[in-house]
Amino acid sequence: MPPKTRVEKEDIINAAADIVRENSIAALNARAVAAKLGVSTQPIFSNYSTMEELKGDVLDYAYNVYAGYLERGMTSGEYPIYKASGMAYIQFAKEERELFKLLFMRDRRGEKLVQKDDEFKPIVGIIMKNLGISEEEATMFHLEMWVYVHGIASMIATSYLEWDKETISRMLTDVYMGLKERYTKKG
Repeated sequence: MPPKTRVEKEDIINAAADIVRENSIAALNARAVAAKLGVSTQPIFSNYSTMEELKGDVLDYAYNVYAGYLERGMTSGEYPIYKASGMAYIQFAKEERELFKLLFMRDRRGEKLVQKDDEFKPIVGIIMKNLGISEEEATMFHLEMWVYVHGIASMIATSYLEWDKETISRMLTDVYMGLKERYTKKG
């Protein structure tokens, strides 16, 4: 009898994330993960009491991938740091379509939405510093800009648009400059 294959929790999460990447979150189930790993479902349920727990870990995985896009984009120096965050968000939507949909386009009914107050603080701080506006104004500025960026990202993630980086960059600059004019205009 051959020895049992040891399946680590990380292997299960990676296999589950690959399933989501390939087929969407709707395709994620214990049998699919087991097939991806070449094992029975037993190791999955040895590590997880429910599929909801695994889906939670896949959400965390997707968020970490997204955070990596933000980190690389904002430290690359290719764009000013605030613009880089928007460009990274859109790049994530383009390159990781299903993970993007999982994080930012899923039905949230029934979910307890947790707004992390510190999540926007660094970005809001950048806007306050760059434009010399209050925290409240910078928060609204960011929300308005984010809605625009999310719209582009969503259209790219769903293959509605296929724009190049230069077009996206120009459009983000245009909206940024319009918002900047409105928020910094005194009187």
